[in-house]
Amino acid sequence: QVQLVESGGGLVQAGGSLRLSCVVSGSIFSVNAMGWYRQAPGKQRELVALIISGGGSTNYADSVKGRFTISRDNAKNTVYLQMNSLKPEDTAVYYCNIQNALHDYWGQGTQVTVSS
Repeated sequence: QVQLVESGGGLVQAGGSLRLSCVVSGSIFSVNAMGWYRQAPGKQRELVALIISGGGSTNYADSVKGRFTISRDNAKNTVYLQMNSLKPEDTAVYYCNIQNALHDYWGQGTQVTVSS
């Protein structure tokens, strides 16, 4: 059974940093991409950052470019999201996601709250 478990969220002041981790257990075959999404109250879930399997290229939402960095450690089955220069508008529940051709796998989410 596949499980994605996020951690690292919390309360931080504007300008601060957090690092989110997503530990993947179980086997996922032919992964296409791994990413982080977020959902703020009253808003739709949106893509924050994506890393493509194979080549390792990355994509970021315009709102986080230059501040957030997605990375992975295959040996630890972990995907990270380093978040710097946090803003109050980054407040949301952050979800880890892994995609293959057949399925989207999601974690339970971790709350990030940025105070002004």
